[in-house]
Amino acid sequence: MAAISARKRIWGWYFFDWASQPYHTLLVTFVFGPYFASVAAAYYIGTGLTEEVADAQAQTLWSWGLAIAGLLIAFGAPVMGALADTTGQRRPWIIGFSCLYVIGAAGIWMTAPDGSNLTLALILFGIGFIGAEYALIFVNSQLPSLAPAGEVGALSGSGFAFGYIGGFIALAVMLLLFTEQPSGKTLIGLDPALGLDAAQREGTRFVGPFTALWFAVFMIPYFLWVRDLGPPRQGRGMGDALRLLGRSVRNLRRRLSLSAYLGSSMFYRDALNGLYGFGGTYAALVLNWNIVSVGVFGIIALVSAAVFSWVGGRADRVFGPKPVIIGAIWGLVLVCVTVVSMDRSQIFGLPLEAGSALPDAIFFGCGVLIGGLGGTLQASSRSLMVRHTDPHAPTESFGLYGLSGRATAFVAPALIGLFTAISGSARFGVLPVIALFLIGLGLLRWVQAEGDSETWAVTSD
Repeated sequence: MAAISARKRIWGWYFFDWASQPYHTLLVTFVFGPYFASVAAAYYIGTGLTEEVADAQAQTLWSWGLAIAGLLIAFGAPVMGALADTTGQRRPWIIGFSCLYVIGAAGIWMTAPDGSNLTLALILFGIGFIGAEYALIFVNSQLPSLAPAGEVGALSGSGFAFGYIGGFIALAVMLLLFTEQPSGKTLIGLDPALGLDAAQREGTRFVGPFTALWFAVFMIPYFLWVRDLGPPRQGRGMGDALRLLGRSVRNLRRRLSLSAYLGSSMFYRDALNGLYGFGGTYAALVLNWNIVSVGVFGIIALVSAAVFSWVGGRADRVFGPKPVIIGAIWGLVLVCVTVVSMDRSQIFGLPLEAGSALPDAIFFGCGVLIGGLGGTLQASSRSLMVRHTDPHAPTESFGLYGLSGRATAFVAPALIGLFTAISGSARFGVLPVIALFLIGLGLLRWVQAEGDSETWAVTSD
């Protein structure tokens, strides 16, 4: 077999972001999430609840679904990473979790518009979400082998930018050809393609099979061009994997920078996932947007994310990842404060005229920043983790990173659900996200800007 060039390997690695992004773009945030919320809210209204209480119930149900999936991801991530490092293989794991991605995404088609199988819909969504997140851990661990340390930030940013472009195209296809408006027509006035029945919301439900097919097709370059070039086998079986994981966890007490970074990213990435998971449902429940309007909002956010991620990667190359992360967090805190402080009738306590379009315009602006700063934050976070990574066990290191990103992944959805239930308002449910961002920002104080990967040689003895 002919040797695969470094350039092809990098492009193959980029294609994972392109292939996998629609799960987050189409299913979590801009199409299925709002669809699920609107179906659940209508179901609860049918049981006799008021609209506001039904909206809160719908958001609470969605939040607990994300929370449970987050728990399953959190506790398995570091073990899976350690197991991959002991065997020296990552591709078989990526293939297996890719299958979960496809099965879960495709199953979303079965989400009935009458709300009769909401639990099944959440289970299928969770299966695919777990597959997407686990596969990402193994793919992230390949980043250190793709480029020198000084180029990792730009490479990470370019990967996210490429992925967001893929998400943008996928979302545009869904809006133009499949997702029906209240009129039953798509954004350009067509009936849903492939003869799908708008009355049964089949155009919107097709987002599941579409996402599964997109992933299956665009993972082909990844599997053709990316090979495992990481460290060799360090053992075999679960016993050796748990010993490797135990050693790494014990070493954390001697690595203040890594410990602080894992703690910091645990909180601020949980907050970001909270924003992603509830941005679309907020628009549907608080601003009463239809799915197509949420999708247009998503297109704006994705274009912004692609641009910001690319620019952020270049800023990372010049200034390093830590300053970029700090700036992105502060920007997202301001966005959250704005979102919590407005609804259709007022903004920051100032009353608005009935039918005012100002909340819509402001939220579109927030979408630009959520997408842009969120993409920048994720890319630079991955870059900073590389600077803290054990070169002999990159997958296990990124397993710890995955754990830090998911160990409290249930917290943001659970707190959003709790605040929503207590306040009876989907808007006030976003308040905990602000606190999580600020905690993460505070912990960054103890993180070395250049990382501490050089200490592995000491702590691993």
